[in-house]
Amino acid sequence: MLRMKSKWGKNGKQRSIADNASAAAFISWRIAQEALLDLENEDYQTDSLSQRMNVVVEFVIFLAHLADRLTFASMSEKEREEFMVTMVKHLARMHQSSMEDIAGVKDYKENFINLVNERMADYSEMPFAEEEADPSFVMRRYLGAKVQEVMGERHNKWIETQVLEINAPAAIKQLKKALDDLYKPTF
Repeated sequence: MLRMKSKWGKNGKQRSIADNASAAAFISWRIAQEALLDLENEDYQTDSLSQRMNVVVEFVIFLAHLADRLTFASMSEKEREEFMVTMVKHLARMHQSSMEDIAGVKDYKENFINLVNERMADYSEMPFAEEEADPSFVMRRYLGAKVQEVMGERHNKWIETQVLEINAPAAIKQLKKALDDLYKPTF
């Protein structure tokens, strides 16, 4: 399991919604990268850097949606909107930078934002267990299906199950811990 810093320093400074959203974006990106590496370590081969990036993007969008669902009860609508807009903007910048390294300089943000909006709309229609703060089987299966589409026919049989049963639960656990840590008092 990836070890990463998810706590603010103990200086007692109150962190803004934007600070926490930025940190959540960075942590989500790292969790998504770890999910990709875990898949590759389980012999699910990727054939290109673009394919690898597409797997990371599917996980990142899932995690962003999860962050939105997890903050629903603790933030006002205005605060949640600020949190999500800031988080997605940070994710778009990370995607832009990564894609420039992979495929050259051009605008990748618009396609990323469009995909985020499409997936968020899809995930928002799916059940979420509020009491347990857990994505439903349907949400995790949808993530698995999207990763399966990206990975292609070679792993058509098993990748959805791998993501559903192993990678998604690990990513969910890491994100929950990170969000809890980010919002703990720093005294």
